[in-house]
Amino acid sequence: MGSYTPVYSHNTNVYNLEGFTPPVVDKAYLKSIGVRVEPDPETLAGLERGSRIFKDRFDSRKLIPRTRFETFEGDPEAVRTEIHNYTGRCPTLTYEINPVKGCGVGCQYCLVTDGAHERELAVDLGYHLYVRRLLEEKNGPGSENKNHYYYFSPKTEAFQEASLNTGVAHMILREFIGHYQRCPESKARLFIASKAGAEHLLIRHDGESVLDLFSRLKDRMQFNTSVSIMPSPLRDVIEPYAAPLSERMRAVRLCQERGIPSNSALVQPIFIPCLTDEGIKSFFDTLRSEGIVNYKPEFLTVCMENLAILGPYLGAFDKEMERQLYEAYIMPSNSDHRKQRGRTAPDRKASIGNIRRMMEYTDSIGMSVSICYWVRRQLGIGEDMIPMTNRNGFQCLGYQTRLFGG
Repeated sequence: MGSYTPVYSHNTNVYNLEGFTPPVVDKAYLKSIGVRVEPDPETLAGLERGSRIFKDRFDSRKLIPRTRFETFEGDPEAVRTEIHNYTGRCPTLTYEINPVKGCGVGCQYCLVTDGAHERELAVDLGYHLYVRRLLEEKNGPGSENKNHYYYFSPKTEAFQEASLNTGVAHMILREFIGHYQRCPESKARLFIASKAGAEHLLIRHDGESVLDLFSRLKDRMQFNTSVSIMPSPLRDVIEPYAAPLSERMRAVRLCQERGIPSNSALVQPIFIPCLTDEGIKSFFDTLRSEGIVNYKPEFLTVCMENLAILGPYLGAFDKEMERQLYEAYIMPSNSDHRKQRGRTAPDRKASIGNIRRMMEYTDSIGMSVSICYWVRRQLGIGEDMIPMTNRNGFQCLGYQTRLFGG
């Protein structure tokens, strides 16, 4: 069992929000804050169930991850290869790299756990050997050597303390370096999406920092920062151990100074109530000033149990924002607007309208947008609105296809 001090933490968290206790989000509560739509019985039951879960985790102080982890050495032959392609229409086949079970960042909207952070983190110290095997099978001598992305990491934070302090993150990067030395014609490319701040990238293992290793991979990898549009106090509460926005931008600058492709961002999760004209302008001006030229917007998708946790967080700062959040999700006509694992996406009309609002502004400052095929299909967005290959060379999740020489 290992323990650690988080690189980043915040003075404000759910346990010290003044006067805050989890409410019961039921029909009476929704009416009391002015919600103007009435959910169906199934939706309402999910909200009430989520309220009970929230209270239990709040009372037992299980909302924020414990700063410790277990280690184990898995069998590299037994790791199941996971493909990150929910639609069958991604521009290139993508394999997932997930060396840690659980995540120490503690995002209350987590897409993998629906905001639950009660399990112990477990780090596979032998995971890099699986990565070596996967690279050789898919892109080594005798393979088809097709254009492949390796996504590090869609199910956990790639550069959290548990993977950095054990050196597992560094060892995975070294496997890519070794692979390219053995197979200089390899068409494998590394795609990283991360909430890491600059200090995470400067942590060393065997004399090399993550940033040093990035520098040796710069022609065959891209680093996408993952950021969200929301007020800083709210971000501090719902992302308890994530780097602040300023530190994520500093990480981007460090990468760009080393020549590492890092000019695209995942903008997620997007809370519709935060999309004021001022909020959109301020956020995207910040990204553009740091050299970001492309972004992949992802609206918050939730089960109703998680919505009953996230709504009160917004309400702790602004009850009107909480009302708007519920109204974007709980109307009966929106019950079939589902994404992966059955999560509900926001109202289609509101989603399209807000995508257009973001695009109108970002187009004016020279930024392009990537939107995956599933979202296009669900929202009826045609290529007249968003070309499949945009002017900056990014597709789908924000993959920079020009890394393949195209």
